[in-house]
Amino acid sequence: MNSKKNLVFLGMMGSGKSSIGYLVSKKLNLKFMDIDNLIEDAVGMDISSIFKKKGEAYFRILEEKITLKTLKSTGSAVSLGGGGFINQKIRREILNNHFSFWLQWDETILLKRIKNSNKRPLAFKSTQQEIKQLIRTRSKIYTKAEFKIDCNKLTKKEIVKKIIKIYELN
Repeated sequence: MNSKKNLVFLGMMGSGKSSIGYLVSKKLNLKFMDIDNLIEDAVGMDISSIFKKKGEAYFRILEEKITLKTLKSTGSAVSLGGGGFINQKIRREILNNHFSFWLQWDETILLKRIKNSNKRPLAFKSTQQEIKQLIRTRSKIYTKAEFKIDCNKLTKKEIVKKIIKIYELN
């Protein structure tokens, strides 16, 4: 087990990155860091407000800066925002220096979780077709993660167990 490497959780909004990451961090006694929460703390407003008031481009620049800084620490569980892994600099850092876990779900499950959520600015005003397209586009990049966890038929407890087993074997 290489405890110097961070465990990084990625996937679509609504895939459970924060809740699974937190549970894994508790089981492995690691520090837990949620990138979206760190961004909100840095700006003093929630993600939706940042998108509304400052725009997505501003958010993505901040996301890159905070994520790359956060990944410099070691021995942590880190939950990325849904779009974090899409950023080439962030993706390269994660693939070269950390364990990456894609929490993969069927499109229909994700749609139910994120449709009309005002906490998720990219989904709030999107049609079902636009959200499906976002899922498909991002999934092509998420496949580059070191480990894919098919979460569809698993409980949270089973997902956590599976991740810990993989981590301990590496």
